[in-house]
Amino acid sequence: MTLMPLEGLPRPLPTAAPAPAAPVRSPAAARAVRLAISLLPLLLIGGWAVVDRHSVSDGAARLASADPWWLLVAAFFTCTGWVAAACVRQGAIPERLPPGLLLASQVAAGTANHVLPASIGAHAVTLRFLQSQGIPLARGTASLALYSLVKPVAKTIVLLFFLVAFPGMLHLGALMPDSWTLLLIAGGVAAALATTTVLVAVVRPLRRPLTGFLRTALTDARVLHTRPSRYLPLWIGAAATPLLQGSVIATVGFALGLPLSWAQVVFALLIASTAVGAVPAPGGIGPVDAAMVFTMSAFGAPVGLATATIIGYRVLTIWVPLLPGALVLSALVQRKVL
Repeated sequence: MTLMPLEGLPRPLPTAAPAPAAPVRSPAAARAVRLAISLLPLLLIGGWAVVDRHSVSDGAARLASADPWWLLVAAFFTCTGWVAAACVRQGAIPERLPPGLLLASQVAAGTANHVLPASIGAHAVTLRFLQSQGIPLARGTASLALYSLVKPVAKTIVLLFFLVAFPGMLHLGALMPDSWTLLLIAGGVAAALATTTVLVAVVRPLRRPLTGFLRTALTDARVLHTRPSRYLPLWIGAAATPLLQGSVIATVGFALGLPLSWAQVVFALLIASTAVGAVPAPGGIGPVDAAMVFTMSAFGAPVGLATATIIGYRVLTIWVPLLPGALVLSALVQRKVL
């Protein structure tokens, strides 16, 4: 019996090695992760309350002896601040956002803003909300940049208005910085601009994403400013924000007997937040508070009463809405809005 040579037979094709199976996350694990993220704001608030318990108890005790009707007005201005923030966020994006969810996201963003410095928490919550509404990442980031640019510009316009409208009532002699302070501020701004320019010129990987971001931001800003339904809430909301914050401080001060007018308190906030607002602190706590006490005392308020006003303001605007804001944040995470 003659065997056929094996060389003429077709050889079987080599089989590819099976690809590693992609990790599959079970629904139970996904729910556990979402629950942990939902509980994280509550845990952070609990830890912060333990660390800052003396300020909370002192502020609560002072508010307990204040005029409740003025405190009710202050609470109204606090809630109106969320509406103003939602208007600015909507005005900075071309697409129409659901009003209810947008307002809820700003309540949650306020809680996140008091945990992380330099508005990082508020921007992160807002960016995640925009992405959940189908907004591309580039456009959402451009809207945050426009939001961050419009707010200080609008605050500067309001500040100039106060300087023109109340020239005699607002005594600025003790508040004007000396020449060395102005020189230091100018040097810091120039150094920041020079560092940014050098980084963009030297580090080539930064050029393309930065160029694309600027192109998107400029295009969206041009489109938004052709639509009154966008630029009106954008600028009006941004200008109203410091007025509402100052109104909260003023009404808390009135509840405690602060001997200053509404215009002086609002102007004190504008000066204090402009002078030390660049210091990265959670929600502006610390530097702005000290500057506010100094500015109000320069206007003639007793230091102890000015301090009590700022403590009461912080309790009313941070600690009172912190738990409801954390619950809203957790609910939005549970509903996959964030």
